[in-house]
Amino acid sequence: MIRPALSLARRELVRFFRQPHRVVGSLAQPLLIWAFLGAGFSPSFRAPGMAAQLSYAEYFYPGVLLMLMLFAGIFSSITLIEDRAQGLMQGVLASPAPRMAIVFGKVIGGIAIAMIQAAPLLLAAPFLGIPLGWGGLVWVLFGFLVACLGFTALGFLIAWNMESTAGFHAVMSVFLMPLWMLSGALFPMDHAPDWLWALMIVNPVTHALTLIRTPLYHAPLEFLATPAYWNALMIAVGWAVVCLWLALWRVNRLEQGVKMDG
Repeated sequence: MIRPALSLARRELVRFFRQPHRVVGSLAQPLLIWAFLGAGFSPSFRAPGMAAQLSYAEYFYPGVLLMLMLFAGIFSSITLIEDRAQGLMQGVLASPAPRMAIVFGKVIGGIAIAMIQAAPLLLAAPFLGIPLGWGGLVWVLFGFLVACLGFTALGFLIAWNMESTAGFHAVMSVFLMPLWMLSGALFPMDHAPDWLWALMIVNPVTHALTLIRTPLYHAPLEFLATPAYWNALMIAVGWAVVCLWLALWRVNRLEQGVKMDG
């Protein structure tokens, strides 16, 4: 299983770097949103329970990192639909390669692309006044990994049942993007209405964002001693594992006689 999975992952990376418009699009949109919202909301933004001098650009910074994870998962999932339309996926399914190799190959490729895009953005942390040490960096990268796994596996699961990229974009607009918007990336949860707070607290992406935001502002020995971080860790990891398991289960159904259209 390892060789075909790595081959599919490598194909995702090669295709990503051979499409400059995809590289620019996946980076430009989050950065433009960050720049415009940061400039617009910073003068009047006050985050409850956080430093008074915290600007909106700094508060929104972890949300931008999470958005890059979302876009990486989306684009790596769209290639699944394209591969099926071009006949490549049928060839992979007809080969002796295990079905799990398809899932792991696409997920590993999506995670690698997301890490390549998001990791350099961490260089902006010192300019925002965020004291990110080596220990915090390791835990932020771990948060990246969990968020990437969840988004990419969920995107794979949705794309596997889609016949066109247009249909996938529609699902993204009404399902995947709200997951990010209701994660606390755009605004704090503290002063949200009760019904909105309830949606945000049951949203697993909220807890994945906690894994990214917490190490940016706290030392590892500090946040690792809090139950809140471990609760967020268990929920976010559980979400990612469940999404991956569902993707594997859906692909393995082909061996039980479920026909794949296209």
